[in-house]
Amino acid sequence: MKALFSRKRASSLALAIALATGTATIATAVFPAEANAQRKRDRDKKSEEADGGGYSDEFREAYVPLDEALKAEGANVAALMPQIEALVPLLTTADEKIAGGGLIFNAGVASQDRALQLRGMEMMLESGMVPAENAGRYTFMAYQLANQQQDYAKARRYLQSAIDMGYTSEGISASDLRIAMAESFFNENQYEEGYAYLMDAIEARKAEGAQVDEQWYRRGVTVAYENEAVPEVYDFATMWIADYPSAENWRDAINLTRNLNTFEGAQILDLFRLGREVDALTEASDYDYYVEAADPRRLPREVKDVIEEGMAAGVVSADNLFISEALETATGRIQSDRADLPALERDAMAADAQLRTVTAAGSAFLSYGEYDKAIGFYERALEMPGVNTDEALTRLGIAQVGAGDYAAARETLGKVSGARMPIAKLWIAYAEQQDGAMGSSAAVEAVSAAPEMVGS
Repeated sequence: MKALFSRKRASSLALAIALATGTATIATAVFPAEANAQRKRDRDKKSEEADGGGYSDEFREAYVPLDEALKAEGANVAALMPQIEALVPLLTTADEKIAGGGLIFNAGVASQDRALQLRGMEMMLESGMVPAENAGRYTFMAYQLANQQQDYAKARRYLQSAIDMGYTSEGISASDLRIAMAESFFNENQYEEGYAYLMDAIEARKAEGAQVDEQWYRRGVTVAYENEAVPEVYDFATMWIADYPSAENWRDAINLTRNLNTFEGAQILDLFRLGREVDALTEASDYDYYVEAADPRRLPREVKDVIEEGMAAGVVSADNLFISEALETATGRIQSDRADLPALERDAMAADAQLRTVTAAGSAFLSYGEYDKAIGFYERALEMPGVNTDEALTRLGIAQVGAGDYAAARETLGKVSGARMPIAKLWIAYAEQQDGAMGSSAAVEAVSAAPEMVGS
């Protein structure tokens, strides 16, 4: 069976967010002629100090020649770095920080120095003078630059600020930013924090009544799968298939559960029963596993039905010796097996019935689709000493799903623990899907059956 998710480590950000800072420059301060500059120096100093603005003489003397040198053709940023470093301590007012930060950012763009770009961008943001229409974009650029420097804690601070500002752009959605935040945690191997952030984001979207982007689920599933994180991988998988219940997604969820576990025959059987319900049996080997786990001598009717479904779908070939022999065995046993059901039912209902007889009755009636009887026997088995509780709960839940009692099924399956827990979680997702489909159908029928309103 092929694995549907690579076990290789996720490669940084899996989104197509291009770095926005490679070539763009920012307009820097332009100082007028000396006469005009003198008038500026003669302005009311108290007013400047009060609002934290203005330019000091020291700043002007350092800034103007440096700005001219950087704008000159063939400017050598590396050679001018001592002057740039000398300018930094002079950036004390808001005006100086926005102007000096822009100069430093542009020097970083010219020299393709991301660290220098980040220093300049941070100064501009610190100034508080970035125009409102650019604040989100500049903050996002700071996130990108910090992320490239692998300063993930700083990157997350800027990214969260961009999210809080509601920043989006062409090709970058609010959903992309949420995924980027989770990726930041994953890049730093802070998986628990990343899972928690993504889960909180999903729950927040649901609370708003908004649709959750499928890539949120897929990313959570993939990273949790690659790191074998339990129960997170199943939490993400079940939410994913609940919101996006395609046959392909169900198949992926079932296969990742198989890949992460070593199930025994009885457990495999209950997983493949779900696969049958959601049309996830697409490989000939799926039917081989199912038939082997069910055993045509124990559950002949179920085996016969499954094989015939696989043949009708063109997945199973009559040339498969194992399958053809199983079909022959199952077909030959159905009549006598069904004839034995009344006696098995009577024995299982006896006051002195043994656990083995009760569970055998539950298994038989479940296999024949007589769910109400199966429910009764599994409920009784759960009260008997020595019962395999998780198996009985799983099959009771499956019978309740078959009977259409989805609320009871979810409650029952929610009690399953141990190796069967992931199987139960998938069945819970299926019960929720069926319950939702049933509710939608009932609503449509109710509308159709409603008496027509006649206007007066």
